[in-house]
Amino acid sequence: MGTAFLDLDRTLLVGASGPALNRALVAAGVVSSATQLPGQKAIYGIFDHFGETLFSMGLARSAAVVAKGWQAAEVREAAAQAIPELLEMLAPYAPERLAALRNDGHRLVIATTTPADMVEPFAAALGIDDVIATRYEVGDDGCYTGRLLGPFVWGLGKLRSVEAWAEDHGEDLAECHAFSDSFFDTPLLSSVGHPHPVNPDIRLLGVAKLRRWPVESWERPDSVPSVFGFEAYDILRPFVRPEMFPYARFDLEGLEHLPAEGPALLAANHRSYFDVAALALLAAKLGRPVRALAKAELFDAPVISMLARALGAIRVDREGDPAEAYEEALRALEAGEVVIILPQGTIPRGASFFDPHLEAKTGAARLAEAAGVPVVPIGLWGTEAVWPRSAKVPKVTNLLSPPRVTVRVGAPRYLSGLDAESGTEEIMAAIASLLPEAAQRTAPPSEAELAATYPSGHIPAGVDEDHS
Repeated sequence: MGTAFLDLDRTLLVGASGPALNRALVAAGVVSSATQLPGQKAIYGIFDHFGETLFSMGLARSAAVVAKGWQAAEVREAAAQAIPELLEMLAPYAPERLAALRNDGHRLVIATTTPADMVEPFAAALGIDDVIATRYEVGDDGCYTGRLLGPFVWGLGKLRSVEAWAEDHGEDLAECHAFSDSFFDTPLLSSVGHPHPVNPDIRLLGVAKLRRWPVESWERPDSVPSVFGFEAYDILRPFVRPEMFPYARFDLEGLEHLPAEGPALLAANHRSYFDVAALALLAAKLGRPVRALAKAELFDAPVISMLARALGAIRVDREGDPAEAYEEALRALEAGEVVIILPQGTIPRGASFFDPHLEAKTGAARLAEAAGVPVVPIGLWGTEAVWPRSAKVPKVTNLLSPPRVTVRVGAPRYLSGLDAESGTEEIMAAIASLLPEAAQRTAPPSEAELAATYPSGHIPAGVDEDHS
């Protein structure tokens, strides 16, 4: 089925492996922190954001001279100590992509400029089949001589190394895949049957557009667009503030319960299309990308559809195959992301809108149990006063006395051992406990209040609403 050749930095990993490997070398006593390259942090920072440059690769090429006299065995041991940190740097969706390649019968081979002694321990931990990398010559004393053993695996040198490997292993490059972020890997990408620019730098992105190569990112779902590694919400986040909605007054509490890291499922009740704005504010406070399940109709709503897409929304097509949305949300959680879900599925209509007992579907509980992640309950109230179900747009002219929107975030909880029905009951009870006393309504709603819960603004004919 062919081999998949995988670049390391900014492809398999979200940034450069150099800092992690360097820290391990210093910790092992192979090198001294006093001998670090001036401006090294800045060089790696530029690489992380913009990719390889001739200058940075020139430094990499000269690293063999710097390594002269190092014990190769000590370097390999230090590289093994760097494995945990490198695994934390693994692109969130890399395990999924690697598993898919394995399932399709492909061998996995890392092809990288990084010295072989430094990358092979990590590759073994990741279950990679082989490594094509720059090799340093080792003398009889077990120390590096300051010379390369074979080509410098970069640019045309990487292509020649891959070609030699393919010939030795009886591979036809026309049947192989190559994954890289770097413009300098264009020769390799052009030589395989299946090129994959992953998180491409600006020059490779231009080549990919011209040659119609599919562009991928292993840091986020394929459905979420990005520019230079930034999602739309990364750009919008500084502007998503309460001041953006002067026709609503927000009261937020419990923000300390928002997860700073690790996967989590944020579950909220559903009262209005304006819930998206309230959740967007939470996402801005969170300061990390989130995914949100949203029914297909939301993508047609003005303004809110833009926020939904910026939130990395997962489209729930109830008319098609809703299981696809479940699987996409599960993949996001397994990749360590935060997913927002409204377990009720839609805004309740009629008398059920005023029912203190929140009915919901079991999707949230099933997701939390399948992914083994905590559920963070969120109680929303007052969004319906800003944008009632009966209105096509929010009440943006109410600037003098805007409605109060309360957002309460509860403590995370695990649903271990609960079945889907019991887990759903626990989630919804936790959400209900965060709602104000007004949610425990005892007086029956008026006919006007009931009508406002329907898109038409009228109680549909044939619907018997008891509002007496």
